[in-house]
Amino acid sequence: MYIVIVGAGDIGTPLIEMATEGGNEVVVIENDANRAENAASRFDCLVLNDDATVKDTLADAGTDRADAVISTTDRDATNIMVCLLAQEFDVPQVVSVVHDPEHMNIFRQIGVHTMQNPQSLIAEYLFRSVQRPSVVDFMHIGDEAEVFEIVVEEDAPIDGESIAEAASQGLLTEDMLIVAIERESEETPITPRGRTIVRGGDLVTVYSSSGVTESVLEIFTG
Repeated sequence: MYIVIVGAGDIGTPLIEMATEGGNEVVVIENDANRAENAASRFDCLVLNDDATVKDTLADAGTDRADAVISTTDRDATNIMVCLLAQEFDVPQVVSVVHDPEHMNIFRQIGVHTMQNPQSLIAEYLFRSVQRPSVVDFMHIGDEAEVFEIVVEEDAPIDGESIAEAASQGLLTEDMLIVAIERESEETPITPRGRTIVRGGDLVTVYSSSGVTESVLEIFTG
């Protein structure tokens, strides 16, 4: 893929690293000279020390042939302008960080894929790690539903039960689904079937339409 990344700060830098290591052709636009120099010395990509809110800069970056433009600056106004200009080049995917939740709707109205304030995401992860340490990772889907990863505790209600048995006993309700199971003895994740047995120590990926509630957690932790 040909990717134009705007911003080489705290968010843009790891993104540049992932994109370049993935074999993509990457062009970075960074207005700050020190950040631009740092990115150019660290990564195998073209770095433009220029203003991405100027259309000519995006043209110099080859945006007319880009598969994606990702704006990661710390100012929503800058990100909006970059996204609007990128759309003039008919870029298939335009993505941006959004820092102020009140601005999310603006980005959606102009047809931009967004990621909410990363600081808020970090704060939520930190709070979850204290509030529910058994949950390894999670992702919101809509207002309440969540997909989460959790390690099954020994002697938890579902430990030793098959998927079908857990459903028949009411442990797994209709609004819950075990999507995958990772087990140390298996090289690849297990795709659960009705006869698949859940064991203590398994890392299970679960969909719950009601989210990660205490009653849901109890099934896997006891």
